[in-house]
Amino acid sequence: AWETHIFMFEASSEFAKKKTLLEQRQFLPIFAVRQQLLNIIRDNSIVIVVGETGSGKTTQLTQYLHEDGYTSYGMVGCTQPRRVAAMSVAKRVSEEMGSNLGEEVGYAIRFEDCTSEKTMIKYMTDGILLRESLRESDLDHYSAVIMDEAHERSLNTDVLFGLLREVVSRRSDLKLIVTSATMDSDKFAAFFGNVPIFHIPGRTFPVDILFSKTPQEDYVEAAVKQALQIHLSGMVGDILIFMPGQEDIEIIERLEDLENAPPLAVLPIYSQLPSDLQAKIFQKAPDGVRKCIVATNIAETSLTVDGIMFVVDSGYCKLKVFNPRIGMDALQVYPISQANANQRAGRAGRTGPGQCYRLYTQSAFKNEMLTTTIPEIQRTNLANVVLLLKSLGVQDLLLFHFMDPPPEDNMLNSMYQLWILGALDNTGALTPTGRLMVEFPLDPALSKMLIVSCDMGCSADILIIVSMLSVPTIFYRPKGREEESDQVREKFAVPESDHLTYLNVFLQWKNNNYSSIWCNEHFIHTKAMRKVRQHLNIMVQQKMNLTSCGSDWDVIRKCICAAYFHQAAKLKVHNQILPSEENHCCM
Repeated sequence: AWETHIFMFEASSEFAKKKTLLEQRQFLPIFAVRQQLLNIIRDNSIVIVVGETGSGKTTQLTQYLHEDGYTSYGMVGCTQPRRVAAMSVAKRVSEEMGSNLGEEVGYAIRFEDCTSEKTMIKYMTDGILLRESLRESDLDHYSAVIMDEAHERSLNTDVLFGLLREVVSRRSDLKLIVTSATMDSDKFAAFFGNVPIFHIPGRTFPVDILFSKTPQEDYVEAAVKQALQIHLSGMVGDILIFMPGQEDIEIIERLEDLENAPPLAVLPIYSQLPSDLQAKIFQKAPDGVRKCIVATNIAETSLTVDGIMFVVDSGYCKLKVFNPRIGMDALQVYPISQANANQRAGRAGRTGPGQCYRLYTQSAFKNEMLTTTIPEIQRTNLANVVLLLKSLGVQDLLLFHFMDPPPEDNMLNSMYQLWILGALDNTGALTPTGRLMVEFPLDPALSKMLIVSCDMGCSADILIIVSMLSVPTIFYRPKGREEESDQVREKFAVPESDHLTYLNVFLQWKNNNYSSIWCNEHFIHTKAMRKVRQHLNIMVQQKMNLTSCGSDWDVIRKCICAAYFHQAAKLKVHNQILPSEENHCCM
């Protein structure tokens, strides 16, 4: 797994070789203020903790609370906005505490629970804690909850802010600690009732900020030129380039093929990259070779890589934004905020003085960039949030305590989507179908598809399709073998439906005894397919009545249309396609 690679490489670093785990813990900036931090937590129900990435707040704070006695009457929970962080941090903390992962220290992510009755410290995605609040509104199993990386303002985090504020007002024994990088701490403190802010001193070095003199038409080309200039200058240190997405990163990877230049190891890092390749960024480069890491915004706060002296900032990132024309969320490229830009620059000052090359002008930074990124809750589809809040008994959603209330139109549009799916009645209350849909940790349309499949006799097939849609992309296109991988993928294609293509892939994998060799030969991510099997096993535990329609795939198509009918179209004469009345994107 990804976290195994991280800690394998950490253990091989010079620092880790020379220091015991205890000495490594005591070296972290948070250790110097341990007692002051515990004192302020003891005296207040809610505390905002501000510390830079690498200060130790994620791995140490849970252990400090455990050592201070909080686990004697409940669990210490810590939420993470990303699954990979929840898993890797839990692994590290279990090692520091000398226990097996899943015993005293565990983690829970969607479709995977690695905890036990012994668990005292639990790392989890924010969505897991949200779903736990459905079963236990006051979260009585917890003595303390840490909301880590709160500055990322994920959709689930913002809903948790409102829920936990109410829970703490009802439970005087519950401690809530909200941790953040340097952004938004005053806003967090004000939202929770002017609670105290505790700052962990950092160990950052000065970073020279160098702006572009003129706007760059092509940020990818500009990034390549800037990286080359740094590399050929002879200055010592590794390079980190921030790009919006995978396509841009793959273009920049060609830097590695340069002739007549000093050796350069170009290492990509983005969420869909296989875990063994992700972990390469933590390896020490061979002598005489400079590392050039090309990353999405995952490297802003979630990852810390030592040795970075130069940051090249494209000024862009990808954000999930609700598109009313197609009736769904879409990833789009947007300029970053000033807060993101400062966070990116800080990556260059972790182990020594650094330089940050911004591929945009100082005027653009001051006058065109927002101070902070618009929270996800104000720009994405809220159907899942509405369903969850309705099941928690929130009648008037417009009166719920959001830190930044979502646009009323988005809320009403989400309620309309749930109404046409049969999850809400004409008064806006949950229907029996809606209550069933809440039980599945899925997009509402996928939940509806599963429920309908039980009546249509194809639940086993739909369950496979839903599981396939719940993992990152299963196909990959290795550099230099793009055409070959595309030809292999064509063998699985079912022209009528991508959903049926996914079903076809899984069934062929099953016929080949779930072979990893077969996956590699067909350019399919083995780990993604294993995750699909894992999802299947967990969904089966929901006690669904599983039946297969065999080769009658028309039944499956009907089932898909029952959930996505609002995105259906009719084929008329002369191949003219007429969309549905709502003018949404058509299937």
